[in-house]
Amino acid sequence: MRLFANHQDRKIGGARAAARLCACLVAFMIGAAGAWPAPARAAPDDAGTSRHVAIAARIAGDDNRVRLVLDFERKPDFALRYLENPDRVVIDLPETVFAFPDDALQPRGLVSSLRYGSSGEGRARMVFELAAPARMELVEATEEAEGSIHRLVFDAVAIDRAAFSTRVAESVWSDSAKDPAKTDASPSDTLTIVIDAGHGGIDGGAEGPAGSMEKDVTLAFAEAFKAALEQEDGIRVAMTRTDDSFLSLSARVRKAREEQADLLISLHADSINIKSLRGATVYTLSDKASDALAQSLADQESGDEAIVGASLDDAPEAVAAILVDLARTETRVFSTGLARQVLQSFEGQVKLINNPLRHAGFRVLQAPDVPSVLVEMGYLSNREDEKLLTDEEWRQDTARLLAQSVQNYRKTILAGRR
Repeated sequence: MRLFANHQDRKIGGARAAARLCACLVAFMIGAAGAWPAPARAAPDDAGTSRHVAIAARIAGDDNRVRLVLDFERKPDFALRYLENPDRVVIDLPETVFAFPDDALQPRGLVSSLRYGSSGEGRARMVFELAAPARMELVEATEEAEGSIHRLVFDAVAIDRAAFSTRVAESVWSDSAKDPAKTDASPSDTLTIVIDAGHGGIDGGAEGPAGSMEKDVTLAFAEAFKAALEQEDGIRVAMTRTDDSFLSLSARVRKAREEQADLLISLHADSINIKSLRGATVYTLSDKASDALAQSLADQESGDEAIVGASLDDAPEAVAAILVDLARTETRVFSTGLARQVLQSFEGQVKLINNPLRHAGFRVLQAPDVPSVLVEMGYLSNREDEKLLTDEEWRQDTARLLAQSVQNYRKTILAGRR
């Protein structure tokens, strides 16, 4: 049977659960995932003479200031960079063997968690998650033991949010280090997100009173959302469209499956006859709509187009139907979990309609093995929503909230696997 054959290496998400369901039905077992590896640590070897070696480390401090001391066998170059949501300081290093004991660095004060290890060929990285915004500066670089030890001393000092955001904006990521999501997490911890900007090309979608087109609003938000996700650890991002081109609903679903997506997030900004209705809504898939509004929007978005289903060439028709049904049941659990994380992130920050978690038969959400949600960011039929949807500052802020909800979802999944 080939239903999920091309997805059994999926790291996180509904495909793993679906694969287990398939296995039960065909009477063979898929082994449970083992414990996750610790961050990669390079091992010293005779051939690694070009590697730096961190031979000792210690950390001390409180909620206002933390001091980090690192001893190397020879002086390394380094770069300091900053990330938000959550707040982090990153120290990028050349290839380094971390030879000090695992318990040498423990979170304390301003530093709420930390990790270190290889970040790609020829590189290493230390990541310090902060309990509050802070700057980290090199305050001392000395030679000890007649030059056999090169000591770097860093101080992390609390600063205000505006100053920290400035440091984030000024952080420059080289081609080898610009994507922390690919280096701060092991492959088994990485979540693949496919962002679907609704409509496009000849399909303009809704139009606002001021002339804003839904296809333009969704693409602009998708780009901001992608940029925000790329600042998060352990996330890989792909988009169904990156320009003003038409893409069928089936092609959007197919793109998510080709990318072996762990999540599909479809972005929309529809119009409705009730002009006073405004605010964000999150939809999940259901055979029966939660209400008339959900059904109306599902009909509006989906039309009569069929979607591309799973490959079932080798499965008897009755068994295939059971497998798809079971896979969708499991996938919907994950979809609802993501939807709740989105609403929690939006609560108090982004206006929501009444009962903002709804469901209907949106075709773009119907991939049986990809957890999916449709986010109505607002309604272009409402003048106030149209102003927000076309405001760059609102777009950036809301994209960051949505990215944080994805990261929260990822952490929940990871915690469940430990």
